[in-house]
Amino acid sequence: MGVTETGRASIPEEIPLPLEVRVHGRGGQGGVTCAKLIATIYAEQGLHVQTFGDYGSERTGAPIRAFARVDTVPIRNHNKVYRPHHLVVLDAALLGDDVLDGAEPGAVVLLNTARGLEPFADRHGRFRFAAVDATAIARRHGIGTSAVVIINTTLAGAYARAMGLPWEAVERAFAVQGLARDLPAAREAWDAVVSRAADEGEAAPVRRAVPAPNVIGIAEHVEDLPNPLRTGSWRTQMPLYLSHAAPCNAGCPAGNDVVGFVQALATGGVEAAARVLFRTQPLPSVCGRVCPAPCMSACNRGAYDGAVHIRGLERWIGDHVDAEGVRPPRAANPRRVAVVGSGPAGLGAAFALASLGHDVEIFEGESCLGGVLRTGIPAYRLPEEVLDRDIGRILALGVTARTGTFLDAAAIADLAATRDAVIVAAGLQRLTGLEAPGVLLPGVLQGIRFLDDVKRGAAPRLAGHVVVAGGGNTAVDCARTALRLGAASVTIAYRRGRKEMPAIGPEVDEAVAEGVKLALHRQPVRVLGEGRVQSLELAEVELGEPDASGRRRPVVTGRTAAIPCDALLLALGQAADLSIVPALPNLFTAGDMATGDGTVTHALGSGRRAAARVLASLDGEPDPVLPRPDLDSLVAPAHVRFSHFHVEPPHAERHRIGAHALGFDEVNRGLDGPSEASRCFSCGACTHCDTCMLYCPEGVIHRVGQGYRVDEAFCKGCGMCVAECPRRAMAMVQEASAR
Repeated sequence: MGVTETGRASIPEEIPLPLEVRVHGRGGQGGVTCAKLIATIYAEQGLHVQTFGDYGSERTGAPIRAFARVDTVPIRNHNKVYRPHHLVVLDAALLGDDVLDGAEPGAVVLLNTARGLEPFADRHGRFRFAAVDATAIARRHGIGTSAVVIINTTLAGAYARAMGLPWEAVERAFAVQGLARDLPAAREAWDAVVSRAADEGEAAPVRRAVPAPNVIGIAEHVEDLPNPLRTGSWRTQMPLYLSHAAPCNAGCPAGNDVVGFVQALATGGVEAAARVLFRTQPLPSVCGRVCPAPCMSACNRGAYDGAVHIRGLERWIGDHVDAEGVRPPRAANPRRVAVVGSGPAGLGAAFALASLGHDVEIFEGESCLGGVLRTGIPAYRLPEEVLDRDIGRILALGVTARTGTFLDAAAIADLAATRDAVIVAAGLQRLTGLEAPGVLLPGVLQGIRFLDDVKRGAAPRLAGHVVVAGGGNTAVDCARTALRLGAASVTIAYRRGRKEMPAIGPEVDEAVAEGVKLALHRQPVRVLGEGRVQSLELAEVELGEPDASGRRRPVVTGRTAAIPCDALLLALGQAADLSIVPALPNLFTAGDMATGDGTVTHALGSGRRAAARVLASLDGEPDPVLPRPDLDSLVAPAHVRFSHFHVEPPHAERHRIGAHALGFDEVNRGLDGPSEASRCFSCGACTHCDTCMLYCPEGVIHRVGQGYRVDEAFCKGCGMCVAECPRRAMAMVQEASAR
């Protein structure tokens, strides 16, 4: 039987979908095969199924459990069954609160018993009961041995009849599992099972039961006693639940808990994710658009089917939470701190201090806050309303701002005299020029000023061919902006190769898709023109040994060629102007002025670290040392059990394409939803997936609240739980250190 047009197989409406079944039995009775047969019966009707066993101590007669799930769609839940709709109990002596745990009133309980329904249905009337003497039937059909009767196939027939499933599906299932020889016993159980609805009167037989022989079944004689073999005395190691560092967390310069906010998004929704992300990230919508995403480069899923799109998820959170910030309680000893510069480092420092209840005032020379985020990143990458929304959250913490005045060293010294501390995060003010003849010709422009003019509405008119010198994000932004301002063609000239370009990879890809050409291994050496730039002479570059940056050093050759050039934009880097920084004990620097790392994310992290140094200094404490995971603590791809995860390529961001993409409206429209979060492996952090319990051969791992407990008295220290953990959330430790 197939699936109907409504997506439900031709099974009784009383059976819920998705359906969860739990089988309880003893070792040797065939409980796992019983669950497999039940799942196969549903599979033969066109439904998706899942089944697996849960083995306890390795001995005959010990309690075991098995599980089956049924649904109209592929099943991704790999936990044990905690809230069963149907319970199949192979030994009535097991029936107790632990067996019935999680079952709601009205759940179906099928019992193997020679005592009929009354002793059980009267005591547990809130459940719908069915009963059959499967042991007697299986013995008559010679299934098993005289000592151990195997009742799995017999009970599967009774289950199908009690649930109203067609006999033809039973026949097909037994054929698929190679158990057709047991069909006569299953048919007898089909005929003999009796059932009773929950909280109703007398049991209503499905068909008159076959009288059972006056013989007590072997299962009725088994008393389950605790395993007396304590292994803790000879164990040399034991498992501990330990968190290990995820490479994405270690790779985030801003110090974000990447695994934390992604998992919170997957399990708790956007508000839960925002609570985690906003502990360290004041600019989620901004970084979700312009961050180079080193976390994604480090993602272990990249070695499987593609890195998790962390940047896109960060953007989704920032774009879909309440824009209003919440002012924190005032600090017990509030400090008064001035922050000079409102770029990402200054904003990061202000956010960190204000979040702890301190008084923060930002001083910005431009008319609006944002620094390079506002003046140097085009609107098609970072719309101003997005920047304003993120900055608004920071101001809502109680941060005040003064704009429109650039401060020199004397003014900063005056600030330091009236504040507990000053953090200077003024960015890189000095532009790197090109040392080449003809560089002063009209038409040669500094790229960062060009972008600033565009943002101010004072962009120059462009036509013909434009060359951009440089390989960073500013160079790519200049090239794409030049196309939008009317340039017929644009070429980026860069002295190294494509993989050495410091620009964000996807941004380079988008530029190329829009028509920007790359002239790689080329160095500008001369600007030519009569009264205005007309061509640019480029020298071929060979790559030598790696330099301090780790990239191969460019060696300029004597081989040159000139290309036409109607405008030349220089994007060759910037440097800090340290002349504005007086030497004072309560003055600190942050961002590119302190580190020169050059990315928004690095600047945010630097701002947070500067804030921590300020507070430590004012409290008379040494500079805080932020923990950095060592390589041994990182979760590497080899630690991830890829076989536990389904192949699911990353969700792609949406882009405007073609001619419509060449305006200043945002090109990248982001992910279409947060479902990408479910792809996260959660490296190093337990997700309570139950794998450790499923694979423990002794059954000595138990759920305790939201975690697990290992019974040390019976743990052998075999390490199977640690070996099978999908994400390195456990470790084996020597016995002496485990206690």
